[in-house]
Amino acid sequence: MQKKSSEKGTEEAPIQKIPAANEGAVNFLSHIGANEIKPCLFEESLVAISESGQTIGNFSISVKMACYSPDEWEEEDCYLVHATSKVTIDGVPCTTTITGYITKRLETVEQHTKESVRFREHPVETRTHVMKRQDQLFVRKAIVERDEEIHVDTFSYKCSQLQGLISESANLLVLRVMAWRQVVPENAIFLSFDTEQHICTSTYNSLGFQKQQVGKEEVDVFVIERTVHSEDDIPLNWQFYLLPDGHLSRRVQVGSPATMVILQVPVLFEIDKPDPRPVFGKIPLDWEEDVELYSMFLDRKEELQASHATYVRRHPELTALLADFLQLLLLRKPDDVVTFAAEFFAPFSAQNPPCRSFQSSDKPSPFRSHV
Repeated sequence: MQKKSSEKGTEEAPIQKIPAANEGAVNFLSHIGANEIKPCLFEESLVAISESGQTIGNFSISVKMACYSPDEWEEEDCYLVHATSKVTIDGVPCTTTITGYITKRLETVEQHTKESVRFREHPVETRTHVMKRQDQLFVRKAIVERDEEIHVDTFSYKCSQLQGLISESANLLVLRVMAWRQVVPENAIFLSFDTEQHICTSTYNSLGFQKQQVGKEEVDVFVIERTVHSEDDIPLNWQFYLLPDGHLSRRVQVGSPATMVILQVPVLFEIDKPDPRPVFGKIPLDWEEDVELYSMFLDRKEELQASHATYVRRHPELTALLADFLQLLLLRKPDDVVTFAAEFFAPFSAQNPPCRSFQSSDKPSPFRSHV
């Protein structure tokens, strides 16, 4: 239900039929991760140029991490987007500021917009506040003349109906993501606010890559066209020229006498990518033909032989033990040498209780299998 109020009071307005974003738009927003947004957190500034080429103002954008707290108890990490446009057209100063809090899911939880036109004797401001509370999105638009509200419109929408909504502040962040990807979702229909703050559809289209002269440098830019399709007014159209890291190099609003451009190429951000793991091909090795390896083999062989001989000299009982085993082995000549050796050396094990070496043949041996 939409409610509309003015200086005459509050009255019920007819139920507004809210359009819906399509699946492509919703999927696009849901697959934007924090790792893609992280390199998009920076400040930038442009200047406003008139049709005659004169500088008539400036335009700045800032996106950074912030903590949003709708009350004193809950806090949520989000993105704070702040944009300011100040231009003077035909001697009339015009200022627009946008401040928005965007969640990591790119949902707008709060946005404040102020548009002011400073006539000499008749300054006019349009103030719009968007705020999410629980499952409702509340919108308040007020027209102010000389610090007095002369007209107020209020709206409320169910958040369940606003999947795929991109507000003006969220748009500045989404454009940077598209620039990093250098891809615009095809046939995606998003939701947006029109000039009267009614919900309408919006689309993005890729105009491809172009060359742009910035100072003495020529840079490649990715051009994105955004259109807001109002049901009650003509469509609004912008063209954004973006550098590979999301910096805005040029912004054109169709019908506006001011064009925003950069004066010099900024230092572009780059994402460090890990070097690929080296792949070493398998090389056949004949160590006997390799002089160095063969020499190492001989040195190691002599070292082991000397170590073994030293050990045998220090333990004469080893020679006596082996001599006894070989003598008994040759006398008995068993078919199963391994089992005979196990039975012979079993009494020397620290894990078995002491017993006579060769017990009666009637007693089963644990080393022999019985079927």
